[in-house]
Amino acid sequence: MSDLVPPKSVDIVYETDTPVDYAVEGPVAWITMQRTAFHNAQNSQMTYALDDAFRRAVDDDAVKVIVLRGAGKHFSAGHDIGTPGRDLHKTFDRKHLVADHTNKPGAELLYTREHEVYLGMCRRWREIQKPTIAMVQGACIAGGLMLAWVCDLIVASDDAYFQDPVVYMGIPGVEYFAHAFEMHPRIAKEFLFLGDRMPAQRAYELGMVNRVVARDDLEAQTRALAEKIAQMPRLGLSLTKQAVNHVEDLRGKRTAMDAVFHMHHFAHAQNDLVSGHSLGGLDGKSMAQVNKETGNKEKGDA
Repeated sequence: MSDLVPPKSVDIVYETDTPVDYAVEGPVAWITMQRTAFHNAQNSQMTYALDDAFRRAVDDDAVKVIVLRGAGKHFSAGHDIGTPGRDLHKTFDRKHLVADHTNKPGAELLYTREHEVYLGMCRRWREIQKPTIAMVQGACIAGGLMLAWVCDLIVASDDAYFQDPVVYMGIPGVEYFAHAFEMHPRIAKEFLFLGDRMPAQRAYELGMVNRVVARDDLEAQTRALAEKIAQMPRLGLSLTKQAVNHVEDLRGKRTAMDAVFHMHHFAHAQNDLVSGHSLGGLDGKSMAQVNKETGNKEKGDA
């Protein structure tokens, strides 16, 4: 059955009731993704939980800095395209003035849903007036990039890597298309055309990552950075963040993202017409195999 046709019944099995943990330590809020069994793949359950956690941090005046991290081996393997908790056709308490997607026909279903949970939420998180830091270890793939890129700073472990392999699906990058702003356009094309892993050190050299540290030091280094930023005046931090974001938007970030979001959904619709599947017949298992082969090639094993 096409992903764009709602099933007669929804059979969703969540492995946890708490896909996101929220904790405050001094002036720092720690938001932790904890779908570790699936490398923090993002279903709607997790995405809405992230939104609630960010809201808690925004509403707490004692919080000066927000850290986003993923429990387990990897930061995030991207969007959930194949776990038992994939909840594509489930209705949630929506956060924007966007209609429910579950009763929409054809391509309107994914377009409506992703306008809410991917493009809409990521944009709102980017505009949080408090500094945000992504603490990245292991894989940061596709949808994982979106979560890291909305943050103001990225601290990565030396074993971290970044990847957007969705061109394998015939799709021009993930919904929050910041690629050509996070890296030089020519590098962004290579990143997407090949779908290869970008090591943390390379991302640092390109200016996409602020710091690369040893895996064992990742939390301590991120904590130290967050606590140092938290010593600055709250309004000064907020205005500085708004200023830099404004410059990005003047350079066309928002309008470019709008255009690519529509290209993204044209690709979904084309896939569904040609293959009967919005992802071109690929799923979590097949994409994991692609990533494994990519990793082996980098190591010279294949």
